[in-house]
Amino acid sequence: MGDEKKNDLKKVKELIELMIEKDLVEVEIVDGDSKIHLKRPGSFVQMPIAAPMPIMAPAAAPAGDAGSSAAPAADDKLADIKSPIVGTFYSAPSPDSPPYVKVGDHVTPDTVVCIVEAMKVMNEIKAETTGTIEKISIANGQAVEFGQVLFKVRPD
Repeated sequence: MGDEKKNDLKKVKELIELMIEKDLVEVEIVDGDSKIHLKRPGSFVQMPIAAPMPIMAPAAAPAGDAGSSAAPAADDKLADIKSPIVGTFYSAPSPDSPPYVKVGDHVTPDTVVCIVEAMKVMNEIKAETTGTIEKISIANGQAVEFGQVLFKVRPD
């Protein structure tokens, strides 16, 4: 291993020790083009979104048809599992392994549903809710943004 990689690894280890010592849940260090984002397992911190997301107004229902549209009402009852970080979505621990979850699987708050890779660190994402996976909103290997919906879950 080169000296530069050893130094980088040493810095990351020092940051992890600092996080444990100070009981920090998440830390992000930016130095020019370099960025390190560390998050302790099993934790979820809701960070403010930098720019407001545009809100799409629902299409107006034709007169006399109000309340008969079942699809939007069904989606309203689903819980979202969102990405807590920016990175690359992986549905399985390795390319030849089965996915962590598939549509129809039951999850609990501690169920690992996927991995989001950020800066070569594999971050296990947990469901943090109890219910049944209804929809997987992203394809394996796709880039994800902070707060992007990864799964839709029908709560128990």
